[in-house]
Order: sequence, then structure tokens, then C-alpha cells
Amino acid sequence: MTTAEQSAPALKEIFNQQRLEHIADEMLAVYPGFDRRGFLKHASQGLAELSVMQRLARVSDSLHSVLALDYETSLGLLEALAPRLDSRFVCMFLPHYVASHGTHAFERSMQALKFFTGFGSSEFAIRPFLRSDPQRTLALMQQWALDPDEHVRRLASEGSRPRLPWSFRLEQIQADPTLAAPILDALKADPSLYVRKSVANHLNDITKDHPSWVLDLIEGWSLDNRHTAWIARHALRSLIKQGDRRALAIIGAGARAEVELLDLRIEPPTIRLGERVNLSFTLASTAAASQKLVVDYAIDYVKASGATSAKVFKLKALTLAAHARETLSRAQHIRELNTRRHYAGSHRVHILVNGECLGSTQFELLGED
Repeated sequence: MTTAEQSAPALKEIFNQQRLEHIADEMLAVYPGFDRRGFLKHASQGLAELSVMQRLARVSDSLHSVLALDYETSLGLLEALAPRLDSRFVCMFLPHYVASHGTHAFERSMQALKFFTGFGSSEFAIRPFLRSDPQRTLALMQQWALDPDEHVRRLASEGSRPRLPWSFRLEQIQADPTLAAPILDALKADPSLYVRKSVANHLNDITKDHPSWVLDLIEGWSLDNRHTAWIARHALRSLIKQGDRRALAIIGAGARAEVELLDLRIEPPTIRLGERVNLSFTLASTAAASQKLVVDYAIDYVKASGATSAKVFKLKALTLAAHARETLSRAQHIRELNTRRHYAGSHRVHILVNGECLGSTQFELLGED
């Protein structure tokens, strides 16, 4: 572990005591009657034990506990507060307030979420409205998909993602992706990378439940537009990793690769947790014409039971000229993650080209002494 990794603060520390005081001071500036002391007492209680999203919710709840005002008046104050805050992520407690206390006032709450998303995304806060009133909320989000502000357009796509991380699933959209399809269609050639990433992630979510629907949709698009082609490539990333032939064909790599795998190496062959392995190999074309290749690699991670589970990693997409060679390499850090624990044993590594395994090697992860 590097010094930077050891010293990096946890994400939840974005809502530390100093930040709570900043919020309190700025709120006092826009509302002289604000109970600063009461807010800080409520917001700080048990702070150390709370996750980042729990801290975000705590700030919202603490504001509500001390603002003895009607919802409309409170929103006006929070809208004045938004541009005074010093972090986009921190600003996300503002739309959280709307989701928690504004479901009774649909139109005013939607105005507030649209406004707040420019300061800190309203992607989580729109979801309770999508669950309770999907028809009206989706109709409005279709209008947002045409908005001149990229933050609002992104909200239309990101907020309606069926599998948005850190949020609950939208079961209706997950079951029927056509509900949000007009939003995706409006954004399929968006000039903003910020928006395109969201559209691609939304479509990638759908591939987990309806892969054929996504493939049918993208096969109907014109990929001559570079923005649309970018979305298609990134939307299909999970299917490409799985070697799906239709997905590979869409990006021009559907044919079987005409290559030989040479000099496959992994060094060192034995490591301990926290160290790196270096993977390298050469692809030699056996074709008489250039070919598009999608090169990935998979690691069979050892599980607690001793069985293995494969994880595919993207390496490179390239066009290999006739009879040419390309040497590729990648360093892989084997360390504990929130999403993966590591266990001692032999870890097989497979080289995948256009969805086909061309060869394998392995490294040994040693256990603790």
C-alpha cells in the first residue's frame, strides 16, 4: 500500500465537523434566524459511525429539525444556500431534502430538483418520485432530456437508471425499459461527455436484464455520429466482456480473431496480498488484411470455498494491420477492496480476443504467515 493510499481520507469525511460548520455558517448568512447551534448538535450526533450517505441524509434531516417553516419557504432558503456551498457532492443533501419532505408538492419539488442538480446531482432524489408517480415524473424527465443545461439532461438519464449504484432499483423500468426509452433516444447523440457517460451506463444497466432489447436498439442507430458510436461502445461493455457476438459485431469486432498469442508472461509468479503482477504478451496477425480486435483478460479469483470466480478486465481495442504484431502489458494490483476479498491459491489469467480465450497463465497468491 502506498503512502497516498494509507493517508487518503474516507469518502464520508467530506461531511466532517468542519464541513458541517461551513453549512451552518452559510445557512445563517441566508437566514439570520437559523438555529446554528441546534443544527450542529443534531448533525454531529454519532457522526463517526455514519457512512457517507447516512451523513448526507443526516444533514438534510438536521436542517428539517430546526427549520420551523413551511416547505415552500424552506425551499427558497435552500435555493439561496446552494451557490454558497463549496462542494458538488455536499450539495446533494439539498435534493435529499426535497425527496424526504416534498412528495406532497410535485410541481414545486420538481422545480427544486431541476435547480439543485446544477449544484449537486438530484439523481437519487428523483427516484422516490419515479417510484410513486412514474408516469408524471417520466413525462417531465423527457422534457428535461431536451434542456440546454447538460446537468438537467444528465439528470433525465441518470435518475431513471434502473440499477443506479447507491440507490434502490426502479423495478418498473427494470422490468420494462421502454418506459425510459424516449429519454435515451433524445440523448443518443448528446454533445456532452457528462451526459453520454450516463446514457451508456443506463443502457449497460439494461443489458443485465434485457440484453437483446439493448442490442436491437443500438443496431437501429446510425453509428456514423461519433457521439452515438461512443455511447454504443460503452453501453455494450458488459456484453463485450462476456464475448457476446452481436455486441462485438456492432463495434466491428464480431469476426474471429486471426492472431497467434506469443510470449505470454506473468511476473512475478508468486506474490503476497498488496503486491502487483505484471501481465504481458504479443499478438501476431495471421490475416492478409487489417482486423479490429477487442482484447480483454480474465482472472479466476479464488473464493473462500476454494472454488474460483472469473472477473473480466478491459485491456485495449485496436486495429491490427495484416501480419503485424502488437505487444500489450498491464500491471494488476492484488489488494483488498470493498467489493472483493482475496484468498490464497492459484489464480488463472486468461487472454480474451474478440470474446475467445487464446491462452492462459497463472500466479500464486500466498497466504499470511
